[in-house]
Amino acid sequence: MNQPVRYGVVGTGMMGLEHIRNLQALEGAEIVSICDSDTRSLEAAHALVGNRPATFCDHRDLIAHGGCDALVIATPNMTHLEVLLAAIEARLPVLVEKPLCTTVADCQRVMDAAHPDSLIWVGLEYRYMPPIAGLIEKVKSGTIGPVRMVAIREHRFPFLPKVDNWNRFNANTGGTLVEKCCHFFDLMHLITDARPTRVFASGGQDLNHLDEMYEGQRPDILDNAYVIVDFDSGARGMLDLCMFAEATRNQEEISVVGERGKVEAFIPEFVVRTGIRGKHSIGKVDESSAGNSDIRHQGYHHGASYVEHLRFREAVIEGLGPESGVAEGLLSVAVGVAAQLSIQEQRPVDLAEVVEVVEQQNGGGHRG
Repeated sequence: MNQPVRYGVVGTGMMGLEHIRNLQALEGAEIVSICDSDTRSLEAAHALVGNRPATFCDHRDLIAHGGCDALVIATPNMTHLEVLLAAIEARLPVLVEKPLCTTVADCQRVMDAAHPDSLIWVGLEYRYMPPIAGLIEKVKSGTIGPVRMVAIREHRFPFLPKVDNWNRFNANTGGTLVEKCCHFFDLMHLITDARPTRVFASGGQDLNHLDEMYEGQRPDILDNAYVIVDFDSGARGMLDLCMFAEATRNQEEISVVGERGKVEAFIPEFVVRTGIRGKHSIGKVDESSAGNSDIRHQGYHHGASYVEHLRFREAVIEGLGPESGVAEGLLSVAVGVAAQLSIQEQRPVDLAEVVEVVEQQNGGGHRG
């Protein structure tokens, strides 16, 4: 426990730099290697790290160099598979940015390649945002009874610029409902503790990036959608996504209704509201703030990534399994893929059409 965990960071664009900031705030973490094929991204990482980590332009050279106890993968989505397979072969613990991969088939390749003791942690950090963590705790404690409905609304700003504008195209990202919304499908799965069975979605690209062109190609990513997900428990989930709605009070609002009551979380208000049937009424519910003074770096996700890094470091040191592993990563991608297909073909999509039964293997189960 007294020895620092030595990290290699593969991908030092916007999210790679954010991971570096979290690691710098984390006790017992040392960044010893960085890697990116983009010179400007590497220079930005060097300026941030301050010391002189080993520097590489190819992830295979970083892995071959050795000296790392764990990897953070923050490269563009479409490159995750190649980097993950190399890390698995080297038996390195990995925290990989969401989504696990851009397709279900590639996620399955990662699952098939993983060893029984592989530590592959998928960066589904929304579950660690203090208000959402508070909501999940209330649900899991039985406060509102068996879950029947989960509603998630994200009203936010458009996709940010990335290196070479890779995030403007479905082929690179997996599509908006994979790239952005795998977080929310993971939350639905976690909150309901049930398996998604059918997806029905409606969405489009109505406003964002319509006047942009890159090498003669116009961006094709969705900027708004409604997605309904049925679960094998009988519970239902709904996502309301709009990426031209930054003029709003809360970016995320999550509501979970059980047989006994309802719990809600609001971000960035950092408020959790709980109402119990027979005890509370409309407009009169319990309300509490949901901060965490122990979080040493707030970052882009209100401290969620810092908490995730704390848990990941613990897993590396103690030899524990991930809290969001390959199985969770695959399932969150599968729901996004089904939602994209539902919009494309204007029909409900059974999850069995896009993925076979995902066994909780390769460290993919939840940790208590």
